[in-house]
Amino acid sequence: PQPLLDRLEVIRIAGYSEEEKVVIANRYLIPRQLKEAGLTEENVTFPDEGLRKLIGSYTREAGLRNLERAIGRLARKAALKFAEGQEDLLDMNPDRIADLLGPETFLPESAQKNLPAGVATGLAWTPSGGDVLYVEAILLPSGKGLTLTGQLGEVMQESAKAAQSYLWAHAEEYGLDAKAFIDMGVHIHVPAGAIPKDGPSAGVTAAVALASLYSKKPARNDTAMTGEITLTGRVLPIGGVKEKVLAARRAGLTRVVMPRANAKDLRDLPEHVRKEMEFIFAERIDEVFAATLPALLPEPTPAR
Repeated sequence: PQPLLDRLEVIRIAGYSEEEKVVIANRYLIPRQLKEAGLTEENVTFPDEGLRKLIGSYTREAGLRNLERAIGRLARKAALKFAEGQEDLLDMNPDRIADLLGPETFLPESAQKNLPAGVATGLAWTPSGGDVLYVEAILLPSGKGLTLTGQLGEVMQESAKAAQSYLWAHAEEYGLDAKAFIDMGVHIHVPAGAIPKDGPSAGVTAAVALASLYSKKPARNDTAMTGEITLTGRVLPIGGVKEKVLAARRAGLTRVVMPRANAKDLRDLPEHVRKEMEFIFAERIDEVFAATLPALLPEPTPAR
């Protein structure tokens, strides 16, 4: 209840990166689970590549609870093998983990290499960490209005409508056919359809997807984006920056566009992540278009 929250101090803890999880697992989780299973490091080893397989394919969370459970399952299965006569050291490499735990629970995220016109790469925060999501848009000849699917919440639907309204109002400025907004409907879909999504941070992604659709020019496939858009073209700050950037890096994306007001949040990222990624900060949607759809904006007139 809100009256109770007013009397409490809310502490928000960001999720762990993959590298941080590996270090914590080696220092605390593995020794604890081996001890509970009656084993030692002389019986079972967890190389880093095995831990990364466990983190990426069998657990997807901001914290460590499911990771420790998975390590515990492997330790108990190893203890059973030793009870049945196993004598050699068990190395929990990716292949052995797959044999003991079965098929992967989560498929690895990977960036789409070829984005058709009408698709843009967004970032979302979820309770289990960050996710990469693709906003897809198509034109509906003789259709009317804006159709939104993918279990989108009210705030996300409003963001998509604001993005379309902004582009419609500035169609001439971007060289778009204003008649297309009147004569054809638009369908926006955000996979996966079974997962509910909400929040304003997909506003700039919807704007880029629609601008790409109406201009028939594909967006850059190495760039993800996040941010709220207003009807005047401002890009407003969002939350969950660390989780979103880590999701982009996990998927192999190298550039992230975000609101300029979120630049301060990069200090929460590990230093090696900040060095690996390129960050573009935007205050206006034109700056987002310049970073993701450079062919959309008109060439500046040379000074005489």
